[in-house]
Amino acid sequence: MVNIIDTAGYFLENYDSSVKSLRAYYGEYPEIFEQYFAYHCKDTDERHQQSIRKYPEAMAGIEAARWRLPSIIEETALEYERLYGIIFPIDVNLLVGGFGSNAYTYRDIIPNISFALEKLSPEPDHLRALTAHEFGHAAHHILTDRTETDWNKIPWTHPLNWLYQEGVATHFSRKTAPGLDAATYYSFNGEGAEWLHFAEQNTAEIKHAFKEDYRTLDTPELFKEWFSINGGKRFGYERLAYFLGNNFFQSKVEKMGELMAVLDWREDGFLESAELWLEEK
Repeated sequence: MVNIIDTAGYFLENYDSSVKSLRAYYGEYPEIFEQYFAYHCKDTDERHQQSIRKYPEAMAGIEAARWRLPSIIEETALEYERLYGIIFPIDVNLLVGGFGSNAYTYRDIIPNISFALEKLSPEPDHLRALTAHEFGHAAHHILTDRTETDWNKIPWTHPLNWLYQEGVATHFSRKTAPGLDAATYYSFNGEGAEWLHFAEQNTAEIKHAFKEDYRTLDTPELFKEWFSINGGKRFGYERLAYFLGNNFFQSKVEKMGELMAVLDWREDGFLESAELWLEEK
């Protein structure tokens, strides 16, 4: 079952508003923070000083999220087991980072999950949506690994696969944490209504713009604009690829059913099907 590693307790007990105390904290959990700083946040004194200035305002939310997440994690894991028969043999890390990513899965076939508490809304429904989403990524891998899958054939670094993966995780989050506000499944906070309204009213234009950027931008630029919280220059709204990814995945569910749609990324014609969807009006 899920093993929750609460590194935030050490942070809260030992942090004294100094870079030295932060580095001592990171040193207590080297493997966890090696992943975090490799992919999600700069490990520089300048960045840590910026974080130190932000922590006072974030501290109450950090403590509330730390208190609420364990039960939500357990509830989420049980719901995936009930609906899909999935047992998660993973670590779930509760950490305090430098205001980079809010949550992420490690880059493994059966990935561990980390939640950066300083970036989370501590509201229970917001935590449920985010937890269900991240567990959705892990569930996607576990269900795929149950089949005869050649993992070397998975197009890990292809932007259309990123689109699909976010669609799968969003789908799973709605199934395992039902009844939440529709925007929460994308925003993981209470500020997503305008974003979702814009996406629903401008779906064709957003899809066309993504297609143009997919053809012209290099991969890091495309990721930043469409998948990162630091993007969104095209329309003024970041991470619109998550909305497109949901639409793409739902189109597959309609054609082949849920399970086959979840497993489709292992098929030889997967990227071609994604290209065809992108061309559809």
